[in-house]
Amino acid sequence: MRVDAPTTPPFRVRGATGVSDTATDKTPVIESAGALVWRVRDERLQVLLIHRPRYGDWSWPKGKLDPGETLPTAAAREVAEETGRPVTLGLPLPGLQYLTPDGAVKRVHYWAATTGAVAPALAARAPVPPVDPAEIDAKKWMDVDAARAALTRTADRIPLAALVAEHEKGRLATTALVIARHGKAQGRSSWHGTETDRPLTPTGHAQSAALVPVLAAFGISTVVTSRWRRCSETMAPYARAAWLDTESNEHLTESDHERSPGRVAAVVRSLLESAEPTVLCTHRPVLPTVLDVLGQHSRRSVASALPTKDPFLEPGEMLVTHVTQTAKGPRVVGVEHVRPPLH
Repeated sequence: MRVDAPTTPPFRVRGATGVSDTATDKTPVIESAGALVWRVRDERLQVLLIHRPRYGDWSWPKGKLDPGETLPTAAAREVAEETGRPVTLGLPLPGLQYLTPDGAVKRVHYWAATTGAVAPALAARAPVPPVDPAEIDAKKWMDVDAARAALTRTADRIPLAALVAEHEKGRLATTALVIARHGKAQGRSSWHGTETDRPLTPTGHAQSAALVPVLAAFGISTVVTSRWRRCSETMAPYARAAWLDTESNEHLTESDHERSPGRVAAVVRSLLESAEPTVLCTHRPVLPTVLDVLGQHSRRSVASALPTKDPFLEPGEMLVTHVTQTAKGPRVVGVEHVRPPLH
């Protein structure tokens, strides 16, 4: 699965003469993911650093992807393994890119994250082993100024600066509203039943299963779906893993949207205002209305990153939006695309 974060600044190069922001085709690339875990105590922003005895450094929890693992899933897993704390991912932060001693390019993808996760999301995650003291022998909450001074690598201050900037602008505390297009379904011409019960193909079922750990990483606790079969089947694996009941909404079907787009818009506005981590699964013809509402509630740079061309999302693709609540109502302050690997 590939994750694109259009509103995130490009990777920054650290200690690597001749390495550009985009690795060359011939250079091995090691993908890694982690998070800057944050909290506010006594009106002060604090972050969680770890100490690695092997390197004698203070840094952010992070690690390499397991085979077949997605970036968000790896970020949530690595933080749990290195801090002993489950986290919920929030806004994407600037990543880093640098050369390893053996000449490979290493890319580190970062998110802001908060400790804890709602029970449904935790239930849908794979268990992680306890912290290995040979790998991590200390962890410490620090005020951001202390953390900036404690970080061993200067480049690790880049995502910290972005985190602080988002906090100062009131955009750091977010919840996820995920927009999903159903997985690949059986073709209309080859299906002899009704449009309401056209099922997923085996590829579609694989795509829906691949979405489970990603939704869990973003702490999704509410599942809203079109009542048509291909959408409900797409959300079924996560709902089962998280022990959730799905909320089937007739307004999110193609036929109801054609009759009343305004009802779809009302559903999306309600979910934005709810401040509940939610996934909404619907159909390609419904997406323009959904995206229009998101754009109306987005800051300009985020609105410009929303899909504008048909099909907007491919089958099984998700748009992860990060929503903060303001005095003027909900505001979308970040967006990411998550694409299953089977396209």
